Amino acid sequence: MSYDSGLVKRKETAGISTKGHGIDGIHWNILGQVYTPKSITQSCFSWHAILPVESFVPPHIHSTQDEYIQVLTGELDLLIDGKLHHARTGDLVRMPMGIPHGIFNNTGADATALFWVTPTGRLVDLFRKIHNVAHPGKVTEMSREYEVEFLPPVRAADQL
Repeated sequence: MSYDSGLVKRKETAGISTKGHGIDGIHWNILGQVYTPKSITQSCFSWHAILPVESFVPPHIHSTQDEYIQVLTGELDLLIDGKLHHARTGDLVRMPMGIPHGIFNNTGADATALFWVTPTGRLVDLFRKIHNVAHPGKVTEMSREYEVEFLPPVRAADQL
């Protein structure tokens, strides 16, 4: 279990993670997006994300995690296993482990979403390390030791 670096080791507690608040007041800036952790256990990690216009997560692979996105507001373009997809408010995006995927906000408006992975793995540690790292290439280099393999960085507009 590796979600303890900087966060209190904890078992899940009953209660409510309130809107706009993260665990221990944490918000991460990941490639211009704001990630707010909502729950962290060994089996699942969830976070709220604000994805500004033209922001993106470069194509990557989680070799040990399934990832999901519930689109709360706006729309997202996705590249999943080499195919383009478009998710709208209310849609659930499923990205099984081992499948390359990238997330792009090309829609002209900010989007919000609830993301989660299962199991947690080392993703919390990765987010802590890449917080405020602006260059996608540096994120790519740093992620390898955290069970996430980023593919060569691309721009959102290049995928459409």
